[in-house]
Amino acid sequence: MRRFLIVIVAALGVTTCACSGSSPAAQPTHTVTVTARPPAGRVSAPTASPTSNSPTANCLTRDLSAAVGSPQAYAGGLQVPIVFQNTGSAPCSLYGYPGVAQAAGTPITNIGQPSTENPATPRQVVTLPSGGFASAMLRIANSANYPAETCKPVKATWLAVIPPNEKTALNISFGSTACGGNVKLLSVSTVQQGSAG
Repeated sequence: MRRFLIVIVAALGVTTCACSGSSPAAQPTHTVTVTARPPAGRVSAPTASPTSNSPTANCLTRDLSAAVGSPQAYAGGLQVPIVFQNTGSAPCSLYGYPGVAQAAGTPITNIGQPSTENPATPRQVVTLPSGGFASAMLRIANSANYPAETCKPVKATWLAVIPPNEKTALNISFGSTACGGNVKLLSVSTVQQGSAG
């Protein structure tokens, strides 16, 4: 009988110990942070565009003004700096190539072929503080270098300049001879920091 009571008491003790323990919710939790690293020797290209890495927003056409710097002759034509200024109250960024076309008339209408991209300078994010400047170099080939029947020369009185990643043009008063045909006279560099003329 005594042995039976000892077994019962021992069983009750085990039950009591199991019941009096802490509940799972009261147990401390541990958080482990794992940082994934690419395998050695393999680097993934970023998927985001450089403009998304910029701390500032893209410059909108409405927050920019544009002008031309001092033109300079080069073999085969004219080189003209296009200078952008941030007229907004906040910093903004430009990245890539502006679009440029020769234009004339009222309302202002583009003439001939738009600019092609000149890859001589690499793309880079250019951040403009309020009042800051950036520039791109426009080359205008001499229309006289092409047969008149191919070029179909037309007097242009404006440059229509679309800032990078925008759709609305800024019009700059500038006289030149455009080609009304399929000849591509214009090439433009990427936007760079500062005023180039």
